[in-house]
This record gives sequence, C-alpha cells and structure tokens, in this order.
Amino acid sequence: MSAPVRFALVLVAALLGACANHAPAPLPEIQPVSEELSPAANDVLFRAIGLVGTPYRWGGNTPDSGFDCSGLIGYVYREAAALQLPRTTREMHGMGMPSVNREALRSGDLVFFATSGGRQVSHAGIYVGEGRFVHAPSSGGTVRLDHLGDRYWQKTYLGAKRVLNDSLARNP
Repeated sequence: MSAPVRFALVLVAALLGACANHAPAPLPEIQPVSEELSPAANDVLFRAIGLVGTPYRWGGNTPDSGFDCSGLIGYVYREAAALQLPRTTREMHGMGMPSVNREALRSGDLVFFATSGGRQVSHAGIYVGEGRFVHAPSSGGTVRLDHLGDRYWQKTYLGAKRVLNDSLARNP
C-alpha cells in the first residue's frame, strides 16, 4: 500500500474514531508512514489511532468503559491481531518479546516508560510510526497521539518490544 493511500486511511480512521468516542479530541497531525506494513501491523495502527479521544479510566479496557495504558494495548492487540497480551505494563515488558532499538521501531511495537520515577516500567504505548505513539496517559485525559521526541517522553523512555513477529509484521 502506498504512503499516500495509507495516510488517507489513517486520516479517515482518526476522524471516524474521534466521532465514535465519548469526548471530542483535536485531530492529531499524522505524517505518511514510509515503511511497508503487514495486514496485522496495519490493523494495529488503524485500531490504535481510531481510539484517540477515548476517555482515560484506570483499569479500563474497552472503548465504552475507557482505557488505561495497558487496557488500551490489550484491547488493540486482541481486536486487531487476535493476540492476548498480559494485563499490566510490567508483565508486558517482562514477556519474551524481542527488544527493539529506538532507531529500528516499527508500527505496532510497544514503547515503555518509567513515569513514576526510577527505572521501573509504569507506562506503555503503541508505536505508530514517524516517531509517534498512541497511549492512554492519565486520569482526566483521553487516549492520545504523542511524539517520542518530546522532552518528557525522552526522559522517561525505557525501551521497546516487538509484539508482531516478522511473519506477522512484514508483507510476504
């Protein structure tokens, strides 16, 4: 799928997701993704971006109830890739998934942060490309698209894991 077509689909998904959720959200700035994505990675990308604007709720794991960060990730991977992930960010981080260097991130990779201080995983998001990730950041907020290059996320970044293996993440 070409980058302009993928960009148009991402934009449509973001608009439809914003309309279907409880709280309106500003349309995120989305750049075309240059990598070739598998159908599973495309599904994860579109599902995650489509949930932008959904309210945050601690322990939430559906669009109707709202999401916390791990609930969002679990929902996206169940619905888009038929994968069952652990419930907490620490459990996700501890899974046997391969670690990924920041420079090698692909859409669908999980990014982990230590937002509570120290070096313990306390937050996670789904990388969607172009240095951006979707996550459910905090009480009173909504699912949103942020940039890994923002100072706060750079400071708290711990690493990334590849959930979609090469057979799922690359086109044949």
